[in-house]
Amino acid sequence: MNNWYVVYTKPRWEKKISRLLDDKGIKNYCPLNRMERQWSDRKKIVYEPLFKGYVFVNVIEEEKWALKNIEGIINYVYWLGKPAKVRQDEIERIQKFLQEFENVEVSENKVIKDDSVIITQGVLMNYKGIVVEVVGSRARVQIDSMGIRLSALFDKKNLITV
Repeated sequence: MNNWYVVYTKPRWEKKISRLLDDKGIKNYCPLNRMERQWSDRKKIVYEPLFKGYVFVNVIEEEKWALKNIEGIINYVYWLGKPAKVRQDEIERIQKFLQEFENVEVSENKVIKDDSVIITQGVLMNYKGIVVEVVGSRARVQIDSMGIRLSALFDKKNLITV
């Protein structure tokens, strides 16, 4: 069964890697953002990779390691010690979004002190709280419950700002 993975590329090699993979018959997706650029004498439409340094590849489990031999591919993106798999519906969502919009920006979900947040995972899922401290990839969230104030550290990826 084929799975979608994400590979790191050399800087500014995303489109080149995509072409190399196409030439080898390997299904891939390099999301391109349609942008209008202004030069001193003209405007021009250019297509830039949406995710700098990344290309999605669709390969069977047994063949995924051979991709690391392709010039320009550095490694896989890992999650919990294994190459991260991306669901088909996430690829389709990116494709639809780029068909609908241009000049798209990718930004990290930043959590800062005093943000109101909702916890998205764990036993406190759906609880609302206030960020009181940010420590690396984690945030200390204060939750008021039962007339007392609780605070705990949460991974920022498990918080949504409200």
